[in-house]
Amino acid sequence: MSVSLAGVLLMTVPAMAGDATTVHPELWPKGSSPLPTDPLIESRIQALLAKMSVADKVGQMVQADIKYVTPDDVREYRLGSILAGGNSKPPGQPYPTASHWQALSDAFYRASMDTSAGGQAIPVLFGIDAVHGHNNLVGSTLFPQNSALGATRDPQLIHDIGEVTARELRASGINWTFAPTLTVPQDVRWGRSYEGYSQNPALVAQYAAAMIGGLEGKLGTPQFLDAEHVIATAKHFVGDGGTRDGKDQGDAQISEAVLRDVHAAGYPPAIKAGVQVVMVSFSSWNGVKMAGNKALITDVLKGRMGFDGIVLGDWNAHGQVPGCTNEDCPAAYNAGLDMLEAPDSWKGLYKNTLAEVKAGVIPMSRVDDAVTRILRVKMRLGMFEAGLPSANPLVVRSAQVIGSLAHRALARRAVRESLVLLKNNHSVLPIDPRKHILVAGDGADNISKQNGGWTLTWQGTGLTNANFPGATSIWAGLQAQVQAAGGSAELSVDGDYKQKPDVAIVVFGEDSYAEFQGDLPNLAYRPGNDHDLELLRRLRGQGVPVVAVFLTGRPLWMNREINAADAFVVAWLPGSEGEGIADVLLRTRDGRIANDFHGKLAYAWPRSAVQVPVAALARGEHPQFPYGFGLTYADSGNTGPLSEDAGIALSAARAGVYFTHGKPAQGFALHLTGANGAAMNVVAAPAATADGSLHISALDYKAQEDARNLSWSGSGGAGVALVAPEPLDVERETNGDVLLVTTLRVDAVSPGGTSIGVRCGVGCSGQVPVGQQLAALPHGQWLRVGIPLKCFRDAGAHMSRLDQPFEWSSHSGEQIAITDVSLGTVADRTLTCTPHGDKP
Repeated sequence: MSVSLAGVLLMTVPAMAGDATTVHPELWPKGSSPLPTDPLIESRIQALLAKMSVADKVGQMVQADIKYVTPDDVREYRLGSILAGGNSKPPGQPYPTASHWQALSDAFYRASMDTSAGGQAIPVLFGIDAVHGHNNLVGSTLFPQNSALGATRDPQLIHDIGEVTARELRASGINWTFAPTLTVPQDVRWGRSYEGYSQNPALVAQYAAAMIGGLEGKLGTPQFLDAEHVIATAKHFVGDGGTRDGKDQGDAQISEAVLRDVHAAGYPPAIKAGVQVVMVSFSSWNGVKMAGNKALITDVLKGRMGFDGIVLGDWNAHGQVPGCTNEDCPAAYNAGLDMLEAPDSWKGLYKNTLAEVKAGVIPMSRVDDAVTRILRVKMRLGMFEAGLPSANPLVVRSAQVIGSLAHRALARRAVRESLVLLKNNHSVLPIDPRKHILVAGDGADNISKQNGGWTLTWQGTGLTNANFPGATSIWAGLQAQVQAAGGSAELSVDGDYKQKPDVAIVVFGEDSYAEFQGDLPNLAYRPGNDHDLELLRRLRGQGVPVVAVFLTGRPLWMNREINAADAFVVAWLPGSEGEGIADVLLRTRDGRIANDFHGKLAYAWPRSAVQVPVAALARGEHPQFPYGFGLTYADSGNTGPLSEDAGIALSAARAGVYFTHGKPAQGFALHLTGANGAAMNVVAAPAATADGSLHISALDYKAQEDARNLSWSGSGGAGVALVAPEPLDVERETNGDVLLVTTLRVDAVSPGGTSIGVRCGVGCSGQVPVGQQLAALPHGQWLRVGIPLKCFRDAGAHMSRLDQPFEWSSHSGEQIAITDVSLGTVADRTLTCTPHGDKP
């Protein structure tokens, strides 16, 4: 199946008449709801609206996260929906199974139907980010991430993946997914690029209809929104893939024509396929936040395109609309959002919205429109008749449904179809499985790494293979097929071997990330860390043919690694079925080609670390490998040496890393401030403040002098701080579960009090007292200790301009050791905001 490149270069279309934020609805695609008006549903809605109080209606318009809401809250506030964010799980179950989700779903459903305290019985919707299968469920089938699926050019496969995802969701008691993502990434420095199918809007448009048809069932058939299908969500409306410099939650500074023809390409087919929810983006269009853009939400999406389902906000995105906070935003409702995602701010939002509706700030007509849409979707799904989520027939058979052999076979096929071959010199592939094969690299036997972000945790980190029952690592898949053919396979992460191999397969790539954690300043792969490159070169230097298997969410500048390998395979983020790699790389025992390469690049590959291929192509420059490139075994000819000029100086600077291996990150400085207020810059250890109140020395943690010991003495408080080379903007990271993580060892805690904080210029800071919590930690033991960034915001810091992103203040008697300080989402211990409960 071929896909037109029409629209790929539309970023060069000139702006339309008028200012940069003027919307011309008449120039957008005209449509209407593909579902004919159902008089029975509409009359039921009107009858129910007539019985609902204002409080009942407002409750329907607020969505809370399960980490911050209970069934009792749903019963009291009559909330219309709940969600499970990336790090939100059933209480006490960090890695939940189907029974955990089922029990939680039932509890919330019962609460929503309980009218003992008044209100109407309206079943609660339960939404979750099932973005590459049911990725929050232990034992589920995990499919390749979307950037991999784009390489398959197979809409039917996408449809079938949607069906399987829906079945596994329903089997766990959940009826709504925040998928598919219809972004059209134009700059893969953006950390969410792997959530997009392609840079090509035509391909995204095809996949939109296919995935929604799979998740919801085919429109016009009895299967549409039946008990085996779920509500789908088209997201993020609109332009999130076109932000300047690929910045997450950034600003798409583009014409209306580009916004329409590139970034909105997936929405008309999504609406035509019957999608029931559209999620509005965090991002802006020419400086206007989408969550407050009435012209695009109400006039275009609802009016011109005819969308009659729920328009949903993203995670506290309404709080970024000018004049709004997370707990108060009439502007978002008035712009056309029907439901605001207020995970941890829902109670304040509910109370303020209720007051604003009663005061007429939010018109009752707007409220009734929002609630009508919410009830319409619930009735289309049959929620008023379905009963408990656990009554679904798929729940009864969940053990046979979730992670079934048929489902895993589909995921394995998706892996095979998504692999892209960039180089195959001397026809080193396919490999004779009867040989002795070395499998090396840190991705070889790492199921978490081959899945990437949005996998059991938000960032996909902190996991082991044991968290993935039924899944297959790439190593395990290769080993099984090699042994079955009579060959031998040897696993060695670092590439050392007992017997010289006939060929080496080296599996390496990006570590797991999601959202801002994956944002990059350029497209260099692991700048400043050549470990993987050196492994490839060392094996090849030993006369071993080398096949590189690259795990990644996006194209990166890899010319050195491609040159160092005889064959180079882009495996993307293949999911749970690693054996799909072996299916293509290995011949059969009798020498036949079992499966040829099928995948074609859905994103052009950069020629240098600073080349953004889509923008470069618009300037007449060529990428290293163009959109649509992908070799097969039938292709002849070798790939010549590629330029190893990155276009920039490669360094180890990484966003969100402030202190690493006992030293300040590139550009950062380490300051000590004594009890007398005098500050000094630490250039080497040991060192001490002039008054002797704070001493710093080097010590060994995992390597020589890769940590620093800090010791307080004397009278008065002293502190250590990391000073950024320029003010840091971590405002968007503050909106969620992001932590300031310090890898440390507590040896003694001062009775005089300890605080961890940040500074944002003269007279601006946020300090969190932590002495009592530190005292409760095991002493003498290395731990990753995290503090939510929102604690510093709540303590008064302006998180958009931090000049000191880490400060530790204490008194005599304190002794700690620190090796790393960075932003993250995983910690061994998470401290709480304790403005009143800890000694300052």
